[in-house]
Amino acid sequence: MDTEIRSRREAAGVALLLGSALSNQTGAAVGALAFDAIGPVGVVAVRQWVAGVALLVLGRPRLGAFTRRQWWPVLGLAGVFAVMNVSLYSAVDRIGLGLAVTLEVLGPLVIAVTGARRHITLGCVALAAVGVVVLTRPQPSSDYVGVGLALLAAGCWAAYILLNRTVGRRVPGLEGTAAAGAISALGYVPVGIGVLLTHPPSPAALACAAAAGLLSSAVPFAVDLLALRRIPAHFFGIFMSVHPVFAAAIGAVLLGEAFAPLDWLGIALVVIANTAAVLLTSRTAR
Repeated sequence: MDTEIRSRREAAGVALLLGSALSNQTGAAVGALAFDAIGPVGVVAVRQWVAGVALLVLGRPRLGAFTRRQWWPVLGLAGVFAVMNVSLYSAVDRIGLGLAVTLEVLGPLVIAVTGARRHITLGCVALAAVGVVVLTRPQPSSDYVGVGLALLAAGCWAAYILLNRTVGRRVPGLEGTAAAGAISALGYVPVGIGVLLTHPPSPAALACAAAAGLLSSAVPFAVDLLALRRIPAHFFGIFMSVHPVFAAAIGAVLLGEAFAPLDWLGIALVVIANTAAVLLTSRTAR
């Protein structure tokens, strides 16, 4: 009976993670629909405002009770939130959702490989590198700025993982992450106002940007927390690997992005490398 209950809990956790990934990438694609009207920075500003309010409601941080030791990682996390989202959305605007998210997943891959500390993980790095080359197929006409922005987002995702661990140890509950989200949102107030005054948005553009905040931040945040109560922690890392697949599929449907067979091969190589690295990390930790 216990085994059956555990299996049901894990199945529910897997379904939640898949739903979280679907929501995240759908939100990014919907946000991209507003790029022509208010640009990536405008979309990120509105997304951060919506996400900041949602995180405050969920986390209810007691900001006055934070110590200096707690504030430093929270402020670092707020900075990472701000840079990660604007670099990713700017990359999506230049190279497309599927490629940008696939490159972004390299951030968690680096953390997983570092955590494993085994020579065999070098194979994961090599496999991911081959996938990146297949995807980008470097040539004079390649958008290296877009690729660089996606890799910056990957670095931010790696920093997010490390900082979130520190925040989780120093700040109780969800207060640290909620505070970081709110501070990041405040930082985008002057930027967003400037962009929106320069490029007055239509109601549809604002709706798309706000939907990105809900679908790509608030919903995944809440759903991931529910999922982590039902599945082993390493499952979470494994299911991060579905993000490039969902991003490519949703980008094709909602944004009209076209993918050649070689593109899908590159995505598959990066996904396999990330999954293998997470599995190796989980076995090393046991």
